[in-house]
Amino acid sequence: QVHVVESGGGLVQAGGSLRLSCAASGSIFRIDTMGWYRQAPGNQRELVATLSSGGGTANYADSVKGRFTISRDNAKNTVNLQMDSLKPEDTAVYYCNAQGLTGIRAYFERWGQGTLVTVSS
Repeated sequence: QVHVVESGGGLVQAGGSLRLSCAASGSIFRIDTMGWYRQAPGNQRELVATLSSGGGTANYADSVKGRFTISRDNAKNTVNLQMDSLKPEDTAVYYCNAQGLTGIRAYFERWGQGTLVTVSS
């Protein structure tokens, strides 16, 4: 089994910063991609940022480019999202996603339970 757990959400004023963290654990052979998605009330879940292993290619939503930074520690199976210059429209539940291979070389994709980020104006 593979589990993904997020932490670090909360309430912040516009212009402020928050840092989200996510850790994957369990029977993991390799994690290929880790990333963050978010879902605001009434909206579909959308990509925020993802980061692949190896070359470390990062992919950001246009709405967060220049404000958010994703980073990984491949050895620890963790991913972080540094969110700066936060805006009220960044308010959402943020979900961590991990994709890779289990210890028996089976593909997995796991989502965390979500962490709420609220940005007040």
